[in-house]
Amino acid sequence: MLVAAAANLGIAVAKAVAGVISGSSAMLSEAAHSVADTVTELMLLVALKRGGKPADEDHPLGHGAERYIWALLAAVATFVGGAVFSFYDGIHTLVEGEELGDPLVSYIVLGVAVLLEGYSLRTGVRQARGEAARFGVRFRTYLRHTPDTAVKAVVLEDTAALAGLVLAAGGLLGGQLTGSGVWDGLASVLIGTLLLYVAWVLGRSNAELLIGRALPVPVRERIRAELLAVEHIEAVLELTTLVQGPRQALVAAKVDFRDVATAAQVEWACETAEQRLREAFPAIGRVYLDPTPGYAQRREEGLNPWP
Repeated sequence: MLVAAAANLGIAVAKAVAGVISGSSAMLSEAAHSVADTVTELMLLVALKRGGKPADEDHPLGHGAERYIWALLAAVATFVGGAVFSFYDGIHTLVEGEELGDPLVSYIVLGVAVLLEGYSLRTGVRQARGEAARFGVRFRTYLRHTPDTAVKAVVLEDTAALAGLVLAAGGLLGGQLTGSGVWDGLASVLIGTLLLYVAWVLGRSNAELLIGRALPVPVRERIRAELLAVEHIEAVLELTTLVQGPRQALVAAKVDFRDVATAAQVEWACETAEQRLREAFPAIGRVYLDPTPGYAQRREEGLNPWP
């Protein structure tokens, strides 16, 4: 990822130089886009390092959530570093106009950038498709719901980068054919809109995971079925799941055990249930089962039937 960040920084410099030579606001917006991508990749690298730290006495549930904090900051960097500048520069060009220079250098830089971004996108999509196949879901479904927001960020940002390059080329070509800077300014505003959308999607995804997101409904149903398949477990009264990281999840449940089960049988049932869940879903790292009287027993005891 450090190599990718360095490459993006180099592309940003090349785009900025080309933008100054050609007088293109769209190229300058693309330079800001590449700078934002560089900052994003560095923050995602920090997220991977910090979020992968093991649990300790002060952080018994691990540091998985820290990954989403840095990824959220990366989304903010995309908004501030890319979208805001693109909007400003595009609107300024539309209002004040611009003097167009030689676009040849810009076309060369855009061509090289398309090749590099296309290769990066191909790599990211291949990784995401592999993960989707491993979970047995469609690519779009995986990308929408994956807790691995780093992979999601790479795919979305590389897609946005390619789209931004096409828009910048369109702005340059429109200005070259008509002699008007309106096309270039419009391209810059569209690039800003694109970056705003990417920042919003990534920000929402990371905020949702920071707040606390449950495992998908089909997974929760499978967890409930696995618990009910364990001997001495009669009912799952309440099931709580929590995504703690890309491959980390917590399961907690209020469970009604058979009334005639001994303490030893309840203990072994809990061990069996935890083993079954971890075999079915390796991402589940922690399982907490709370023996709770069932509805009928609570009524007999004159207790609130809803625990």
